[in-house]
Amino acid sequence: MNRKIAILRGINVGGRRKILMADLKSLCEKLGWKNVTSYIQSGNLIFDSNQQNTELEHVLEMAIKEQFKFDVPVIVRSSTELKTAIAKNEFYSEDADINQLHLTFLKEKPTAENIENTLNYNHKTDKLKIVDKDVFIVCSGKYHQSKLSNNFFEKKLNVGATTRNWKTVLKLQELCE
Repeated sequence: MNRKIAILRGINVGGRRKILMADLKSLCEKLGWKNVTSYIQSGNLIFDSNQQNTELEHVLEMAIKEQFKFDVPVIVRSSTELKTAIAKNEFYSEDADINQLHLTFLKEKPTAENIENTLNYNHKTDKLKIVDKDVFIVCSGKYHQSKLSNNFFEKKLNVGATTRNWKTVLKLQELCE
């Protein structure tokens, strides 16, 4: 079995699209996923499965829609993919302020044209780097004040996106080991 991470977008934020993690875990176990655990209430799951990431995304999105009656975008990465992403973050170092670091997970690799248009946008004091299906972000202030939001990337890159702070990214990797 391969260790996987499912990252759900926009659940349990502001009282909308509420899903208890125990209910989500139970749903995933019914789908045949093994060793399912969750991390914080924002929709982070760690589990074992041999299915392809895109298949897992689709199956969980459909199961959530059926059980909870709303759409929740899901992005799945293998533990190896997450470890590789962490290693590729040029902004992450021993002296980096990890409170300023974020990782936006993209559902698929964007086109070169969309990447170029995104990089040419005036990001003010925030910095970003797009590598494959990951966007590494350094925010000069609070993330919620940045223009580099999920909606920004979905519009500019024309792909699904969800973001986690760097502390969460590192914790997800730790939970995969």
